[in-house]
Amino acid sequence: MIRRLALAVGLALAIPFAASAQELVKLKAGMVSGIDQLGLAIALEQGFFEKNGLDVTIANPFATGVDALNALQAGQVDTVQVGVPMIGAVVRGMDLVALGNYSGNAAQLGSDTTVALVARDGSGIKAGDLSTIKGKKIAASFGTINHLYILALIEAAGLKVADVQLVNTPPPDMTVALLSKGIDAFVGWDPWPIVAQKDVPGAYQVIRGGNHISYIGFNVGLRAWVAKNGETIKKFLAGLSEADKWMRANPKDAAQTATRWIPGLDPAVAEKAMAFNIQQADRRLSANNYAALHSAVATLNRLGFIDKTFDVNKHMNASYIVDVMKTKPELFSDLPKIPEAAMIGEGYVFTPKN
Repeated sequence: MIRRLALAVGLALAIPFAASAQELVKLKAGMVSGIDQLGLAIALEQGFFEKNGLDVTIANPFATGVDALNALQAGQVDTVQVGVPMIGAVVRGMDLVALGNYSGNAAQLGSDTTVALVARDGSGIKAGDLSTIKGKKIAASFGTINHLYILALIEAAGLKVADVQLVNTPPPDMTVALLSKGIDAFVGWDPWPIVAQKDVPGAYQVIRGGNHISYIGFNVGLRAWVAKNGETIKKFLAGLSEADKWMRANPKDAAQTATRWIPGLDPAVAEKAMAFNIQQADRRLSANNYAALHSAVATLNRLGFIDKTFDVNKHMNASYIVDVMKTKPELFSDLPKIPEAAMIGEGYVFTPKN
């Protein structure tokens, strides 16, 4: 199902230079039900897409990136926001191209503040002591960023994957599983860790973030669509970048937007989650993001979750967001400066250090 929000009366006055309805380019986009994906919804609600000449519709939020990619492959949407599931899809032959970040950090390599490990009362897992996850049943959504995060935590604890019983679980089901004691803990992206601590008596945070992984979350499209829609992609990324800046400046209002897009989300939970989200709401791409994707691919391959790797240069095209960064620098003026060594141009080619 596709969702188009009716903008407030007087939008034309608020955006005097918006293109007329007859001139707007139509685009269908998809997102996952996570706080870190809200830039897309904000761009629609605030009129930033229309300001850039686009008529964007957004599919009802998907439970995971795998579901979003299935919709993309089926032609239900033109572009989606997805992270780690992109890797498995590419390995299986889906010709995806990453165009910009929906969450991550172009200024530094490590960034994972929007994910956390939450345990139930009586689990035997000690907050701050990762060694105590040994032998525990922990929920994760396989092939997603929270899966990558728990794998990194297992390694940080000096354990092997076999030392922990991982259970493949969609994020919306994790709180119920914790409440019923079907699992000892779960890893998830916001708002689910915060929801669990509110709704499950005795639930507590074991760890949040810690730069154990470099977050990857991209706006992606199929190569054939990308090749035909360069100017549309630039407009789309410009609208998203303006939404990100608005979100960083207005986190409480952005949290209210989240409650309209994530069913049943409590406003107080949304505000707590948004405080973490704005720390890595960075649409830019740099060498750090190429390295983050390469590291994720290598990790999943080393641990046996994918049977081959791929050249990240073939599945990232930074030229569109680089153009936006050059022509609209004001959209990123509040973000940390990208280190010179990590800055990229349109012809950038990533070379792994190992």
